[in-house]
Amino acid sequence: MTLAELKRGQNAIITDVSSKKIPLKLLEMGCLPGNSVELVQVAPFSDPMYLNINGTHLAIRKETAIHILIETNDA
Repeated sequence: MTLAELKRGQNAIITDVSSKKIPLKLLEMGCLPGNSVELVQVAPFSDPMYLNINGTHLAIRKETAIHILIETNDA
């Protein structure tokens, strides 16, 4: 599953960010494997996505989110 597929209010764990299409700035802000992520809100037309990653709030575009693999906490 990718970060772009996450639903509002849903929590997940980042499993892989190995794509070269992910900006270094996102990695520096905590977008790393093992960190928890929650989709807080989505802007109109579904872009960008407003996320909470280990307490850090940031917005990323869906075109970037599709390259971040996650695993949801749902059973």
